[in-house]
Amino acid sequence: MHQIIFNEISAGEISAIPTLQQLELINRFRVEDDILQGGNEANTSFGVVEREGRKIYRFRSGDYRVYFTMEDGAVIVQRVLHTNSLKDFLFRSGMGNGTEDQRLGASRSFWRLIDEGEQAPRSK
Repeated sequence: MHQIIFNEISAGEISAIPTLQQLELINRFRVEDDILQGGNEANTSFGVVEREGRKIYRFRSGDYRVYFTMEDGAVIVQRVLHTNSLKDFLFRSGMGNGTEDQRLGASRSFWRLIDEGEQAPRSK
């Protein structure tokens, strides 16, 4: 099991979720090495968003998406987004083709959102 670290932005995003949904989301968020290596394709809860050599992992649970990176064996949560905010984002971006991960990977706006999370201080 990996240590999970939230930055200030993702901590604020998850704290905005009702408590029982927070607990359910965290309980389901189990990052295993085979998923990160591209194994276990049957587990569609996890995905990878890539662009120009950058890679961010996605965990999907119910109405929420957790975007995270790996650093020294720790899971660094960059953003926690509600699916409706992503659908709205994709609609406004005019990105209708491909899977959710492919569309996000092609979006400069999505990567700016992730950059903002990566630059945010980590919660203590």
